[in-house]
Amino acid sequence: MSCEQVERDLDTYLDNELDAATAMDVRGHLNECAACHRRVADREALGRLVRAAPYYSSPDRLRARVLAQTTRSKSVRRLLTWAAAAVVVLSAGGGGMSLWRSAATRGDAMADEVVDSHVRSLMASHLFDVESTDQHTVKPWFLGKLDFSPPVADLSSIGFPLVGGRLDYAGGRPVAALVYQRQRHTINVFVSPAPNDVFTRANVQSLRGFHIHHWVHDRMAFWAVSDLNEAELTQFCEALEAS
Repeated sequence: MSCEQVERDLDTYLDNELDAATAMDVRGHLNECAACHRRVADREALGRLVRAAPYYSSPDRLRARVLAQTTRSKSVRRLLTWAAAAVVVLSAGGGGMSLWRSAATRGDAMADEVVDSHVRSLMASHLFDVESTDQHTVKPWFLGKLDFSPPVADLSSIGFPLVGGRLDYAGGRPVAALVYQRQRHTINVFVSPAPNDVFTRANVQSLRGFHIHHWVHDRMAFWAVSDLNEAELTQFCEALEAS
């Protein structure tokens, strides 16, 4: 897939509206093309900022003038939406930025962040700070680097071997990223202490072609992200929670 094709499908990809095959082609290109990856990261950052900003309805006179001067094409309507949202963000000023920081604690914003971190780790070839299949090597590595001790399980007996770990950043704080493998599929598990008021029921969703599982266990919040099929990822998460 070329850069031009990715640019054509980029908004649909970010809205999670592409079919599975095309989404996979786009991800493959993003894994190889730094320029397109930066373009995606910029769009995602703006999207999170826009979603957190207060909404102000435009005057009817302004809306009528805009509609009179534009076509009805999907691409133009999308561009106008982004432009209008950007104006709202700029007019909101520092208050908008504060709202964005608060929104980063919500589940949808956190899902965006862990997918970003998952993709970034694959693109930058930086899956590991410590590379090991031994849980007794990976777990002690985090001592002194985090203010908590992440649980590290060995699931190699059911076909999900631990392959390493690293420090990452999500939800406004450092987190432990545990890396597991299923054949050629990588599973990133982000672990951090759960806030006292966190919603504890397990949550499953898909975002930009990735499956995401979120749950809380023993006051730890877990986010598992992978392009592994849903059935196997569910099997992995259930085994990890039960370990």
